Amino acid sequence: MSGWIPVGNIIKVLASQEPDKEAVADLSRSLTFSEWNERCNRFANALLGLGLKKGDRVAFIAHNSLEWMEFYGATAKAGLVAVPIMFRLAPKEYQYILENSETAAFLVADDFISGADSIRDKLPCVSKWIHVGEGKAPEGYIAYEELMENGSPEEPPIEVSPDDIWTITYTSGTTGRPKGAVRTHEAYVAFFLTNFITMGFSKRDRGLFVMPMCHVNSIYYGFTLLYCGASSLVYSVASFDPAHFLKTLQDFKVTFTSLVPTHYIMILDLPEEVKTSFDVSSVEKLLCSSAPVRKETKMEILGFFNKSNLYEAYGSTEAGKVTVLPPEMQLIKPTSIGREIPGTELIKILDENRNELPVGEAGELFSRTPSCFKEYWKLPEETKAAFHGEWFSAGDIAYKDEDGYYYLVDRKKNMIITGGENVYPTEVEKAVGEHPCVKDVAVVGLPDDKWGERVSAFIILRGGFEPTDELSKEIQAFLKDKIAGFKRPKDVIFINDEDMPRTATGKILHRELRDRYGQ
Repeated sequence: MSGWIPVGNIIKVLASQEPDKEAVADLSRSLTFSEWNERCNRFANALLGLGLKKGDRVAFIAHNSLEWMEFYGATAKAGLVAVPIMFRLAPKEYQYILENSETAAFLVADDFISGADSIRDKLPCVSKWIHVGEGKAPEGYIAYEELMENGSPEEPPIEVSPDDIWTITYTSGTTGRPKGAVRTHEAYVAFFLTNFITMGFSKRDRGLFVMPMCHVNSIYYGFTLLYCGASSLVYSVASFDPAHFLKTLQDFKVTFTSLVPTHYIMILDLPEEVKTSFDVSSVEKLLCSSAPVRKETKMEILGFFNKSNLYEAYGSTEAGKVTVLPPEMQLIKPTSIGREIPGTELIKILDENRNELPVGEAGELFSRTPSCFKEYWKLPEETKAAFHGEWFSAGDIAYKDEDGYYYLVDRKKNMIITGGENVYPTEVEKAVGEHPCVKDVAVVGLPDDKWGERVSAFIILRGGFEPTDELSKEIQAFLKDKIAGFKRPKDVIFINDEDMPRTATGKILHRELRDRYGQ
């Protein structure tokens, strides 16, 4: 077997190296590396014992919980393909994913049994239904813990290669039907290594994972930390509560967390006496990703988490992590999404003598990473281009400055054409967001007989501000010297937090706003 070590083998090695160290946890229980490895083995062998074979698809729908880490570990060890299902999807929506992926076994948590049952007769491809939860399994389901108890604790008798598929993660479907992104074990390990390079994790880290565990962000960073012998803590709540989140950072001494701009906005909008009542000094690294973050929000993040280094990353489910803006550039290029990260071939070339990376020691081995990056940027453009494989377009528009830093303009599909002029919502949103009353904003083009589309701003107000015609006029006047007249919103519409359509990861669904208000 050539290539990097498959994920299931990583878990086995860590159990040998760090048997008594905490590996994975949620807010109610934790497992050492030895315990996690055994439960992954048991569940892997139990799934194989049900008649599943290498390459079969296994899906899971649940809120965040420790079982997600067992699900990912077991599928990795058994050579099965994990198909995580977004818990916010309606049954009809995830029916499509189960059919499209040809799922053979479906794990369903308590809260989703009725929804799953409503489409069960339409899913002949799913032969095994597994209940994850307390008490007796519903009729037609196999109990998760009973399966776990009956599975052998030994390593599964399956040879998994680095180029075998580990996951099929489906996109949020913001531009149509969700697309299944296929990822191999080797591709993930490449991501783990580039995460080490860009963020310098070590075995003493403890990460808190707030993003849905069905989202690729949680897989990337959750297993990145585990790969170097650190701990991954799943934020096992059904919905994000900013005050509870800060208490969790404090109580669990979290050193790293990954959030989207919406989460940060909710935290920063807490009353000052609430925010300052928690000690968040243990947090050394913060990541902001999945959606553009306004400069003003970024400055507030740095002000509140004043002991932390802030990273901003751009990527996608299909392409993985593409760019990163490191802490030292946050004030120098605050509106950039960073420079592109080195390709996996570069890692091999610059570290030719490290063909087999000892798991658990990555933090020490990557201590010379900054020089690795310096060497990369010295390379000729044609050489750097050779490190990258096929190109994939996510439909985003960006430009690059003279230093190689990228700036996200907008999604191509979100561009507004008004009176023959192109308007990019992100530019308008940044300008509107500078007004002190604005907590969050989305700008879309609504149909207009005269202009084709008219620029319309949907605004969520900060606490203490009331939606009035006077405030609407004040915001429009505020923009007069900031952006051109054709870019300024003709409509200012105040909405509540709950009325802003978002994906499960916090991205605003501009399309839904257009559909809802375009009539």
